[in-house]
Amino acid sequence: MNIAIIGAGNVGGALGRSWTKAGHRVIYGVRDQQAEKTKVLLAATGDDAVAASPAEAVQAAEWVALATPWNATESAVRSVGADAWRGKAVIDCTNPLQFTPGVGLELALGFSDSGAENVARWATGATVVKAFNTYGWENFADARYPNAAGLRPVMFIASDDAVAKMQVTRLAEELGFEGFDAGGLRAARELEPLALIWIRSAMSGARTPHFTWARLTR
Repeated sequence: MNIAIIGAGNVGGALGRSWTKAGHRVIYGVRDQQAEKTKVLLAATGDDAVAASPAEAVQAAEWVALATPWNATESAVRSVGADAWRGKAVIDCTNPLQFTPGVGLELALGFSDSGAENVARWATGATVVKAFNTYGWENFADARYPNAAGLRPVMFIASDDAVAKMQVTRLAEELGFEGFDAGGLRAARELEPLALIWIRSAMSGARTPHFTWARLTR
């Protein structure tokens, strides 16, 4: 599968490397394809990875993963052009975070709206799936957690499109996660705050970023 990743930071790079290892072809959508950062990322990802403009990457891909900082997400989506999104499948890996003086890191949106629902409005005609947002990049680079119970990290997946959820579930399972159907895209209103819990825990010093959610059943 051809997967475009919009954003060449830690999250986008970790997903790109892991999906390449799983046999997919990754196209990084970046503004400067000749930047040294981009060249390093391509070398780390593998010979089949390429860089293109965001619009070119979206056009060439079957799936698009948005891995941009929240304050750059709307401009990144709109820069592609409205018509380019029609019929595309989009994985929204972003979280609507902002830093407020005196408060710290918090959600810019929450409970009555979500980042994923905004992405669906901006990317007109696209099928949007919320996933790969509740952990840091370290877990996308390596999701293996040896444990006596044989548990796999849970990947929460939300979308109004059942087929798209199944496809993203497969993409998650290829990286070592257990897919968990969280419901329609409105469930992003709960998944994005869950991501903030993970981020605050990882930043607190009490835990390292190498922890995830898992599911126990009877």
